Amino acid sequence: MRQKITNYIRAGYSGLYLVSAEEQRVEAELKAIADQLEFNLYVWSTTSGLIGVSKPSSRECNDPLEALITFNELPEKTICVLRDFHLFLADPNPILIRQLKDVLQDAKTKNKTIIVLGCRLCLPPELEREFTVLEFALPNKEQLSRVIDGIIESAELKPLEDDVRDSVLDAASGLTTMEAENAFALSVVEKRHLSPALIAKEKAQAVKKNGLLEIVEAKESLESIGGLDLLKDWLVQRKGAFSKKAAEYGLPTPKGVLILGIPGTGKSLTAKAVASVFDVPLLKLDAGRIFAGLVGQSEANLRSVIQTAEAIAPAVLWIDELEKGFAGSKSSGATDGGTSARVFGSFISWMQEKKSPVFVVATANDVSQLPPEMLRKGRFDEMFFVDLPSQSEREAIWGIQIAKYRRDPKEFDCVQLARATDGFTGSEIESAFIDSLYLAFGNEKEPTDLVIARVLNDYVPLSKLKAEQIGSLRNWSQGRARPGTSPEQNERKLRKLAA
Repeated sequence: MRQKITNYIRAGYSGLYLVSAEEQRVEAELKAIADQLEFNLYVWSTTSGLIGVSKPSSRECNDPLEALITFNELPEKTICVLRDFHLFLADPNPILIRQLKDVLQDAKTKNKTIIVLGCRLCLPPELEREFTVLEFALPNKEQLSRVIDGIIESAELKPLEDDVRDSVLDAASGLTTMEAENAFALSVVEKRHLSPALIAKEKAQAVKKNGLLEIVEAKESLESIGGLDLLKDWLVQRKGAFSKKAAEYGLPTPKGVLILGIPGTGKSLTAKAVASVFDVPLLKLDAGRIFAGLVGQSEANLRSVIQTAEAIAPAVLWIDELEKGFAGSKSSGATDGGTSARVFGSFISWMQEKKSPVFVVATANDVSQLPPEMLRKGRFDEMFFVDLPSQSEREAIWGIQIAKYRRDPKEFDCVQLARATDGFTGSEIESAFIDSLYLAFGNEKEPTDLVIARVLNDYVPLSKLKAEQIGSLRNWSQGRARPGTSPEQNERKLRKLAA
């Protein structure tokens, strides 16, 4: 980024717009650039006026219009950073815009550059062609490593071993330098050493602030899933895909997997288990929160999500109920000005072209709502269809659910329970067992097969309530998506479908 900004200034660009929440790091980079080019550096804010950095000086010009007029008086070969100037452009004053355009035109002839520094992009149409916009990326591991060295020196800690340092850097990836420094300092205060677990916890809190991404603590593993042997095998084959050994072997970074199927059949559970398989952080994206009311904010939100995910990488990015998050992508633009279509287009382009180790796991219930562009090869490595569990899968699910609620599966007839729950989803089996626990608790007894049978008598599964929709989804999946369960385990279901 330093070299790119240097090239723009040397080429005579008079207007740059840097999007970053890290004022200190950006200004430190600009100070180094100004020293290298032998330029004067000034920083303006509405509270402190215009401050000279290269040659200490100050001018009281707290009004933005006055600041632009003062900029004209500065010598040639000058860089001027305008802090939070985008706030004055959100609802712009025509006089301010005209003055800014005149200043930029004059600056181009005098080798001067104005840099607007803000945490988000906010340019009125009149200025879009006047500024070159640059996204200032989150710090990489090399930059975070320098922050670690500073903490170790100030706290007088022992140097970290290589594997510990790598763990700390992985835990801090995705934080700003200030957030990382705070997390390191907290770890030193509480643990007297740099604890990756505590730093990761602080990162989860930091990532959650904007409401777009959430770091999920994935406790589920493949053992938590009953059945789906083909899907499990496919994931296990890619277990070491993010390792250095895989890169040296020449393996391309996997893009992700799309899991389609009936609600309650373990799609979300599988998404959580993927992070455990790969042993990387799990990021959950609420796609609906990307869309905002302000013009350009939705696109900015998506860029923020991508930037954060790539900074934290290697990671798993989980998008639940994909079809609902991008429900407006098929619209003509009459309702939202084409925002949904633009955001969707940017997202699938990133999925197609991304090189960073971000594995996307998307789940969907209604495949008819997904546009064809999302389903084609290149967006995802594979598309799996998860059907109602077979007899053997239901036996496994009963055993898992009974053990989950601290009961011994050997005390129950899981084979008979599986037969009694033909057509049930995994979540319905769990719900039935929970109901039996409540029934037994009310009678001050332990749950038994008989108690569960009483609950099942009144239970109407989704396969009966939504029989037509499920049949349509099954028909669509034939030949279009890989089954999550091997054919021998799925034979009975296929016979039913054929009948």
